[in-house]
Amino acid sequence: QVQLVESGGGLVQPGGSLRLSCVASGRIVSINGMGWYRQAPGKQRELVARITRGGSTNAADSVKGRFTISRDNAKNTVYLQMNSLKPEDTAVYYCNAEARVDWRYAFELYWGQGTQVTVSS
Repeated sequence: QVQLVESGGGLVQPGGSLRLSCVASGRIVSINGMGWYRQAPGKQRELVARITRGGSTNAADSVKGRFTISRDNAKNTVYLQMNSLKPEDTAVYYCNAEARVDWRYAFELYWGQGTQVTVSS
């Protein structure tokens, strides 16, 4: 199977920066899209940013110009650089990946366990 492990969350003051990482491991033969989502208390999980294997990206309007998604295909890792953080960015951040464990099988979507990001003074 495939495991996704996020790291890099924490407490930061408004205007600060954090870099999240997510490593995919397991019996992986290929990874297609990877992405970051977040869920604040009492709210639905929402897309933050996604990146294709080729490097094309899209991001939520609320984070454009502040957050940057990138990936290292050789390391099966996706990153989220978060700058100019605001209190409303406070949430649990989850990564996901469309991965294939066998060339005969279709891609499946896998999720990490989440990492808390808190923006507060």
